[in-house]
Amino acid sequence: MTQTAEKQELSISTSASATRYISVSNQKGGVGKTTTTINLATALAAVGKKVLVVDLDPQGNASTGLGIDRADRTSGTYEVLFGECGIDQAAAPSRVPNLFVVPASIHLSGAEIELIDIKQREYRLKDALQSNTGNYDYVLFDCPPSLNLLTLNALVASDAVLVPLQCEFFALEGLSHLVNTIDRVKNAFNPKLELMGVVLTMFDKRNNLSNQVSDNVRQHFGDKVYETVIPRNVRISEAPSFGLPAIVYDMSCNGSQAYIQLAKEILKRDKLKQDGTQNKQYIA
Repeated sequence: MTQTAEKQELSISTSASATRYISVSNQKGGVGKTTTTINLATALAAVGKKVLVVDLDPQGNASTGLGIDRADRTSGTYEVLFGECGIDQAAAPSRVPNLFVVPASIHLSGAEIELIDIKQREYRLKDALQSNTGNYDYVLFDCPPSLNLLTLNALVASDAVLVPLQCEFFALEGLSHLVNTIDRVKNAFNPKLELMGVVLTMFDKRNNLSNQVSDNVRQHFGDKVYETVIPRNVRISEAPSFGLPAIVYDMSCNGSQAYIQLAKEILKRDKLKQDGTQNKQYIA
C-alpha cells in the first residue's frame, strides 16, 4: 500500500471531535511506552490530526525521540506544573508537521518532592491544560514507569489510559496493578477515566511465550486488547538516536507499519465510540 493510500484509509476514520487526552502508561519500565507514544503521535499527525505530546518522564526520552534538543528545553512540563508558563508557551514544534511537544528537562526529576506540599497537587496538569488554546485533536501523556505524582497528574487530566504491554510473564503482574490503579484514580479523582486499551509490544511470533502472553491477555481483557501487535524490530530501536520516530526514520519496516495499523485501529474505535454517543443523545 502506498503512503497516499494509507493516508486516505486512515482519514476515513477521522472526524471533528473534542480533544482526546490519553495517558500512555505502565508501572513497569522497558515495555515500549515511550516508543508507542512517539510513533502513535506521528501516525496520527500524518493524517492531519493536531497532536501534542506531554513528556512527563524526567529522563526526557520522548522529547529526545522527537528531536527536541536538551539545550532548547527552557520551558517544559516542569514550568507548566509550577505555573511558570502555559501549555501554549511550552509546546515546541517537532520535526513532524502537526506534532508538538511539551518537553521534559532535568528539573522534572525534583518535581515530585516539590509538589508534595502544594494544595490540589493532583490537578496541576489538568488545571494547566484549561488554558490551552492549541485546539489539539489528541494530547498524549508519556508517563514515568512508576505511580508517582507525575503519573497521577496525567491520569487525573486524561480521558483514557493506553497500556503498552511487553509480551513476557512479569508484564502480566504489572498490568493487574495498573488496572487497580486506574480504578482508584477513577474513584478518587477522575470519574471519566477509563482503560482505553492494551497494545502488545515486543512481540516475537517465533517465541511461544509471546503467544501465551497474548492469549492470556486477550482472554482476560477481551476487545480491550488491540488486534495490532508491535513486533520486535531493530529499526524501532535505532530511530531515537537520530531524533526521529521510527515511522519517519524507516516507514517501510515492520515496526513502523505496525504503529500505522495501531493508529488506524484507534481512530476507528474512537469514531465508533463518538457515533454511539451521538446516537444516544439523539434518541434521548
